[in-house]
Amino acid sequence: MGLREGDLKDMVYDIFEIDSYKSKMGSDEEIVTLSFSVNDKHAAEDLSSFFEKGYSFILDADATSGEQSDGTFKVFVEIERNKDANENIMELADGLQKLASLDKVKFRYYKNFKSHELTDESLSENLPLDPENYGIKVNESNLENYKNFFNKSFVENVEMWDDLLKIEKKYADAVFFKFVEIGKATNVISDINESLDVNGFAEVIFLSKYIGDYNITKYGKKITFENDDTMLVLERIQT
Repeated sequence: MGLREGDLKDMVYDIFEIDSYKSKMGSDEEIVTLSFSVNDKHAAEDLSSFFEKGYSFILDADATSGEQSDGTFKVFVEIERNKDANENIMELADGLQKLASLDKVKFRYYKNFKSHELTDESLSENLPLDPENYGIKVNESNLENYKNFFNKSFVENVEMWDDLLKIEKKYADAVFFKFVEIGKATNVISDINESLDVNGFAEVIFLSKYIGDYNITKYGKKITFENDDTMLVLERIQT
């Protein structure tokens, strides 16, 4: 028996990722990959089957066999990168919302720190629809990718859920942050109104030892990390 509306309620996360994983069916320049996070293995398998059987434009749909490092099971979908990609993604999302009883869904492009509410406009602004624009977009987004930003760090794993960032280091407790902003350093620093926290030196030293060789500064509750000319602003969450 097929899935019905609401069958996957509370099982599917409301943020999915676009172009975060490599395609199995062809070149990344020609194929869009979508990845959905599900909190149950059987639900992930059901969702994968629903996608593959229900949409003729899908080239491939597959569910991971094991739990991922973030505690979820992934469902991967591949579609052609062409002028119909935006419309196809919106159609998939509509089916997902009904199955999982989601009021709305968001997406991240290329593991970007920022998520966007799924609309025709936001897809048009973020999703490249031809091979040439794909390469340009990925290069532009490189350091705004939450995996790539920490490419000089000592950490083992970086994960994001909504605006919550989790950083893990071997033999140490994970640290958690709330994402605030990322962008060109000269622009981001001008948006910070808080004063330099002269009492935050101990936390800055701890984070420097934990994360690595980054220029780290604390302004009020906000902590800035610099990688080349890109600045990331976070707020520490104590657990």
